[in-house]
Amino acid sequence: MSQPNKLDQTTQRRAFTFALGAMALGTGLLTTAPASLAQTAYPTKTITIVVPFPAGGTTDILARILGQYMGTALGQPLIVDNRAGAGGNIGGQLAARAPADGYTLFMGTVGTHAINAGLYKKMPFDPVKDFAPLTRVAMVPNVLVANPSQPFKTVPELIAYAKANPGKVTYGSSGNGSSIHLSGELFKTMAKVDMVHVPYKGSAPAVNDLLGGQIAIMFDNLPSALPHIKAGKLRAIAVTSAKRSPELPNVPTIAESGVPGYEATSWFGMFAPAATPPAIVAQLNAVIVKALNDPEVKKKISEQGAEVHPETPAEFTAFIQKESAKWGKVVRDSGASLD
Repeated sequence: MSQPNKLDQTTQRRAFTFALGAMALGTGLLTTAPASLAQTAYPTKTITIVVPFPAGGTTDILARILGQYMGTALGQPLIVDNRAGAGGNIGGQLAARAPADGYTLFMGTVGTHAINAGLYKKMPFDPVKDFAPLTRVAMVPNVLVANPSQPFKTVPELIAYAKANPGKVTYGSSGNGSSIHLSGELFKTMAKVDMVHVPYKGSAPAVNDLLGGQIAIMFDNLPSALPHIKAGKLRAIAVTSAKRSPELPNVPTIAESGVPGYEATSWFGMFAPAATPPAIVAQLNAVIVKALNDPEVKKKISEQGAEVHPETPAEFTAFIQKESAKWGKVVRDSGASLD
């Protein structure tokens, strides 16, 4: 039997080496492919929306409306986790410290992301550095309402009465530093009137005293005040938004009633933790924007006295910066401060 020559041995070695390399490559592909897929597949489990206020409020209702639509679109359930307290700071802290993987979202507000930083001496999170804005969700105007026994029916009449009776007009709020309180402070500054702020522990007791005549006026959230306005128990004088509300088309804005440039609107937006991957941020933005453009979703939100406001993360970021500067000044001018 003839012995294999050197050329045959070399060829065999090369073939064997190639086979080993191919096997290694194949094994590598098998082990890395699932990992790559795992990185790009989102979502694969339940998503939580942290709401920093109690169930039943506007923030909670908006989160649940969106959550239902988003769950269908993403193929995973979305649940709402209500973590109330400290003007929204408790829920904000929880969401800010959550893993930045797209499975914890946060329904923020004008309070959590534009007011609280100027109001609280110590914030448990940074509203700018700790969050990735996804999109503004909705805008809700406040409405200037009065007890029907009051002698004024329009903004000019209110201003004239307040100037003739310094310190006599009392206005209630849901608490120091709330959007309801600061709407009144902004009005005082721009209209140059002297009115007395009466803070309450929540909107409901303030409305009750307004109905009873213990206070004169209130800059209440439209969804809260609307039933009393329609029942004739409260007099709607003006809305605080830049344009009239579809729910109260015959009620003018404060700006068109003699205080040009006045605008104080509560807003709500969806956020993710700051380090959330850009691809997930883009995906969530697209899903939420599509939801807000859905006729059924828009109808449900409008029934809350709110107006949808979908936008890009960059647009939402610019809006927050503008709002933070505006409300920071109002807080400083009012002297409001909380520990």
